[in-house]
Formats: sequence, C-alpha cells, structure tokens
Amino acid sequence: MSTWVILAALLALALVTGWPRHGLIARWREGRGLAARVRREDALKHLLKAEANHQPATIESVAGAVEIRRASAVGLLADMDRRGLISFEQGDLRLLPAGRELALHVIRTHRLWESHLAENTGISESEWHRQAERAEHRLSREQADALAAALGNPARDPHGDVIPVPGGVLPPEPGQPLSAVPLNTAVRIVHVEDEPQAIYAQLTAQGIRPGMKLCVLDKTPHRLRFWADGQEHVLAPMFANNVSVALLPDYQASDLFEEQYLASLRPGQQARILNLSPACRGAERRRLLDLGFVPGTTIEAEMASPGGDPMAYRVRETTVALRREQARLIRITTARSTAAS
Repeated sequence: MSTWVILAALLALALVTGWPRHGLIARWREGRGLAARVRREDALKHLLKAEANHQPATIESVAGAVEIRRASAVGLLADMDRRGLISFEQGDLRLLPAGRELALHVIRTHRLWESHLAENTGISESEWHRQAERAEHRLSREQADALAAALGNPARDPHGDVIPVPGGVLPPEPGQPLSAVPLNTAVRIVHVEDEPQAIYAQLTAQGIRPGMKLCVLDKTPHRLRFWADGQEHVLAPMFANNVSVALLPDYQASDLFEEQYLASLRPGQQARILNLSPACRGAERRRLLDLGFVPGTTIEAEMASPGGDPMAYRVRETTVALRREQARLIRITTARSTAAS
C-alpha cells in the first residue's frame, strides 16, 4: 500500500472523527450532553411531583427516579445547584423558580404528548409513556403550546392526570390507592400511574383505565380481587398501589353488579346502548360511534365465530364484528333489566 493511500485514509479518518459539527467526536459530545440534560429534567420532574404530593425528596429517591447510583445522584444534584435550578444544602432539596418552571414544562409536555397519542394515533397504549418520555425532552414551550391548542387544551391526560398550564402549579395526585379501599365500596378510578413501565404494561393489559367504576370483593396479603365494568379482575397489592380511586357517593356496590355490557349479549338477544365506557378513548371511541354504537341505539347479537370471539352485531341495518374486549366497553340495557328496574 502506497504512502499516499495511507495518508488519504488517515485524513479521511480524521475528518470523520474530528469534523466540528458532524464528526463522531462532535456527535458523541452532543449525545453525552443530551443524556445529561435528560437526567437533570427527570430529576426535576421527581422533585416537583414530590413537592406537589407533600412527600420528602432525598438523594436516594432521586437516584431511584433517574436510575443512577447514589454517588452519581449527588453529582447530578450538585450540578443542578450550580445551574440555579435547585437548592441543595445539607441534603435538603428544594426547587428554585427556574427549576420549578422547567419541571412543569417537561411534565406538561409529557401529558400533552400522551393525549396526542391517545386521541390521534393508533399506537398501542403500552407505548404511550415510552414515546412521551422522549418527546418531553425535545419539544420547546412554543411547540407544547401549539400541541395543546391542536388538542383543544385538554384538562387531563389519558391516565387521569391534570395537564398543568404554563406558569401554573402541579396539583397533588388525586384519590387513594386501590389497595386501601374497603370491601364492597363503590369507587371510580381517577389515576393509573405509568411508572414503572413493567407494572403499567400489566395494568393496561387487564384494561385498567381511568373512569372505570369498581368495588373490591376480596383482599389478602397476596392479591386483591375486584369487579369492574362487568368482569372480575385480580391484582397483586403492589400493582393495586399504582391505581388511585375516589368514592362514588351515589353508587352502591350492588349497582355495579347490575350493569350490563355488550359482551354479555348472546346470539338472538337485543339490547339498547346506554353509553361507552370512559375506558374507551381516542380513535377506538370515534370508530365505534361512527359505526352507530351511540346511546339509545337498538342492537342485536347475530352470530358468534366458531371460537366465540369476535361476535357479529346488527346495529342500524349494518352487521359489525367486535372483539370481546371491544364489546366490554359498551354498556347496554336489555328488556329484562329494564322491566326489572
């Protein structure tokens, strides 16, 4: 190999690695800077949520929230102190105005992005949090404002969390943990925590969503059994702790057992649609309404597939096939239940 070829290869390597804006070194530095900013903003989110819920924030809690070691958390907090985002003296962590403003923006952007994914895309619910985690660090305040306007300035995100306004405050998380609810008490889910991701994925797989009405049937140290939207669910206590509920003063537990859903209708039976469950949102809700599943409409179960799922329903002179999980989102009343009432 000639000297000129070697020199050309070395020059090319130097250009690839050392080019001021697009070289490998520049990209490595940019990625490292972005990772550091993400850690700062994640720590600020944790501090603001702890402040809103009147919970103590510690070095250990920050390390857990950002998923770093304690020594790294100390360095992170010291850097945030130097930047004027927090006050970090003798282990006492306090948000300063600049840090509180940035934390509020990140949380607001996250919740707006999840609302966008829920209302305007067909992306799986289990992916909302992961994608919003990325978007919250990328959208500017102007972009977040534009997104809010496009969504009609929603007050809450799909998990039931308040979407704060710029310059506002972050309210405490509502309700009480599902694990603390007495037996046979009618409650409504007001919040489903989306962290950690593994627990949230299990909750969404069971169809646990804000707006569902339920009552706890049985509690042991190992499981919690409850009735919600026409079916029985079982959760481990650690999962139930991520579901917050509020009392339904106008409901008795027996009222919940009397509610009927389309999934219970057998071929040849007719019913009248009362409403769609609050758990039915976004594109799925719009599709069902467009197909004629609106309150007051008469519907008949025509036939089931060989496996029993999906089921074909006759609604407004049209036959529509729905999966059982979709039919469970449509509340109905039958001639039998109407006569009984």
